[in-house]
Amino acid sequence: MNIFTVILLQPLANGLILFYRLLASNLGLAIIGFSLFLRFILNPLTAPYMKSMKRMKDLGPQLEKLKIRHKGDRVKFAQAQADLYKERGINPGAGCLPYLLQIVVLIAFFNVFTRVLSPDGNPALRFNELLYTPLKFEQDEVINTKFLYLDITKPDSFKLEFLPFSIPGPILILAALVQFVSAKVMTPYTKIEEKIAKKTKEATDDFQVAMQKSMVYTFPLFTLFIGLQFASGLALYWLVFSLTQAYQQVRMQGWGELTPWIEKTKLVKSER
Repeated sequence: MNIFTVILLQPLANGLILFYRLLASNLGLAIIGFSLFLRFILNPLTAPYMKSMKRMKDLGPQLEKLKIRHKGDRVKFAQAQADLYKERGINPGAGCLPYLLQIVVLIAFFNVFTRVLSPDGNPALRFNELLYTPLKFEQDEVINTKFLYLDITKPDSFKLEFLPFSIPGPILILAALVQFVSAKVMTPYTKIEEKIAKKTKEATDDFQVAMQKSMVYTFPLFTLFIGLQFASGLALYWLVFSLTQAYQQVRMQGWGELTPWIEKTKLVKSER
């Protein structure tokens, strides 16, 4: 076994099966329980990153003035930006490494799912390749992969007779919607940055704004596309992961670009 398997894949696979044993031998419940446990463990690592992001975003108006003042001179703008961050006690790199660690764990968990969850054969035998001896399945033991309407080993999709392709199921659609909300929360200053980019000559500014705007829609679409290709256990994990991440973002950063829509909705309800 390589070091990636020993350090990440094996602990994640064993943690998942431990929750499977604890939660009525249901793999769907195990995925939800273990996903929440992982988020709880990793949350202290991502909190500094999100706090730093919020403080930097709060400086949007000041950064706009600096960018206009030093338009055409990226070196002077970068120095002025660094001075502003230092003055406000902000470290742009705070929490970056722990946040990257969280992404590594996410990739590793993805590898666990793709390695062991398959509609062909018995998943228990594939799990045994990663499990420690006390948690290994018996030779004739069968894993319960049924959860709600899902078979965890198969994609969350439906095939309609009048369509030549499959359509996403409810879990997958919810995961994409939550990803959309999460992206909106993470880009509360996109419109401000777009105005700044129009006032500056650098093509990189326009490209950066275009990337931020496109991510709001490309991430949810990517979630749908990937989800149609892999086991629905991944979609369930991604839904729980996205929900907890969105909750953490809203709690620390507010609703971002969704704030005007929420306030408008509250106003309409109060008028009724």
